[in-house]
Amino acid sequence: MDFLNKTVIITGAGNGIGKEIAFHYAEKGAKVVVADIDATAGAQTAARIKENGGKALFVQTDVRLEVDIVRLMEAACNTYGRIDILINNVGKFVSKSPYDLAAEEWNDIINTNLRSVFLCSREAAKYMRNNTEGGSIVNIASTRAIMSEPGSEAYAASKGGIVALTHALAASLSQDGITVNAISPGWIETGDYTKLRQIDHEQHLSRRVGKPSDIACTCLYLTARENNFVTGINLVVDGGMTRKMIYVE
Repeated sequence: MDFLNKTVIITGAGNGIGKEIAFHYAEKGAKVVVADIDATAGAQTAARIKENGGKALFVQTDVRLEVDIVRLMEAACNTYGRIDILINNVGKFVSKSPYDLAAEEWNDIINTNLRSVFLCSREAAKYMRNNTEGGSIVNIASTRAIMSEPGSEAYAASKGGIVALTHALAASLSQDGITVNAISPGWIETGDYTKLRQIDHEQHLSRRVGKPSDIACTCLYLTARENNFVTGINLVVDGGMTRKMIYVE
């Protein structure tokens, strides 16, 4: 999988999974555009990539604002001349009873998690369609699109919407050679992995909790040009949890 000189935009790349995705693409020779609302975290991610000999640009971005998204794509193209890959990773979670969830909170989650995926994809695709080989878009959904806990209505709706939006965009953008896929992570530990309990690992069929690198490697697979036969899918990366039958003993 060769990403040398490919321009990759990653939203929410200042922390967690997004940061790890950024590092993986940089290690493969890509030019990484780090987008995050957190100026300190985003700048640190870009700086670390540069310190390790990679190429990176940080663009402070609030994905709830269309003007910020347009500016992000313009900055990427003006700096690197093209856009090849977009990873829609940014996300926000709220756990609150549907009786107490305010409409403003609902709108914030939908605008951050779902609306941004459409707007970022639309704007990035305008540049990708000018590439001879098209481009690739990966949307980070969640296993909460297909399974839930109480109080997760807004998040579940946003992630379920991402899965549906993914195959719709795959159909619409196929004529321009752009693949669109989703990844639904399960439990991905972004904190101190060493503090996890043995029971945390053993409840997975994989016998371990996921790491950000698991999602980063999946992004590499889905955006490699030799894998462009894969489009419109939602790839669940959860250590087998959604396929595990659980009974109370």
